[in-house]
Amino acid sequence: MFEMQRSDTATETLVKNQFKKKQRRRRARRFFTWIFILALIAGGLYLYNFYKENDRFPWAEERAPISFVREVDSEVYESIFTQTIDLSSYVEPNDIQQVILRATGTVTDVYVKEGDSVKKDDVLIALDDINERFDVAQSQDALQAAILTGASDREIELAELRLTNAKNKLDYTKAYANFDGVVASVKVSEGDYFTAGQIAMTIVDRSTLKATVEIDEIDMQYVELGQKAVLYFDSYTDGSIEAYVSYIPMLGRYTNQGIGVMDVELTIESPPSRIVPGYTFKGTITSEGETALILLPQSAVTTSRGSSSVLKRNEDGTTTRVPVTVKYLGEGISQLLSGDLKAGDTVVTRRTDTSNPFASMGGNMNMMVEIPDE
Repeated sequence: MFEMQRSDTATETLVKNQFKKKQRRRRARRFFTWIFILALIAGGLYLYNFYKENDRFPWAEERAPISFVREVDSEVYESIFTQTIDLSSYVEPNDIQQVILRATGTVTDVYVKEGDSVKKDDVLIALDDINERFDVAQSQDALQAAILTGASDREIELAELRLTNAKNKLDYTKAYANFDGVVASVKVSEGDYFTAGQIAMTIVDRSTLKATVEIDEIDMQYVELGQKAVLYFDSYTDGSIEAYVSYIPMLGRYTNQGIGVMDVELTIESPPSRIVPGYTFKGTITSEGETALILLPQSAVTTSRGSSSVLKRNEDGTTTRVPVTVKYLGEGISQLLSGDLKAGDTVVTRRTDTSNPFASMGGNMNMMVEIPDE
């Protein structure tokens, strides 16, 4: 009896174990089935998004975009305007003299101070000149002796040269003003020992002020010598100050931004005393009179082998190729310089649209020419 009970228990246990194994298999199959389904969903979403963004499946080769060129009629028109060129810079004195001592020695006299007005050839500084005056006197005596004793022409010439050299050295012990101006700074005092070549003071000519302004190469066609400019200084609230174009260089220069410019000089005659060198300004140069330009879209211009032309639309709808000379003004606009065109004429421009070819099907395909990119 006991043996039968034990056998039944073993059978029951075996059945339970087999049932549990089947349940584990079912759970495993269910788990992997869900993993597979989720993978399919994720893969489908990825392919959908990839196709939506790239118009192709990942395994397909990337297609070159297709360009559609549209022919659009544009009108040639006339524009009348006054050209105004914006300016900004700072003013400088008309002339600057860095007063340099040409001899070495002790300063005995300083005849001016900062702010003093000076005239051309005024003596500004003097050095101890005892040795130099002695050399001049000695050279004069030597020259006189050579003449009285009947020395040769060569000896007299040498004596004259020694005297000239001595007088020059005596002159070097003084510093002079090169022009009428104002003493801007003084760096020397009586009793100082100065070496030849050192700067002792600075003199400026403020009777006129000048400024160098940078003008774009495109605007230079409207600038000429003597042309007026109007300047505004933050330090001068009484109004504008008039200047004029006093110098246009023969050469332009190339900026770091790749732009050709000219450094044009302006001059202010008799500036107000409140305007001093170093002050900044903003201003304008305005071309005199009004300028009439014939303008057309740059996209209408075709250039080949150095020659430009446009396609002109005739009244009967046909087109004619017209040779032209144009100047590009920027922002897609060109100025007509020569050619059989006038304001009111119609020219054909070509506009290129690059896009998904399927997205363009809704457009007017009759007006488009399909040009696959190379």
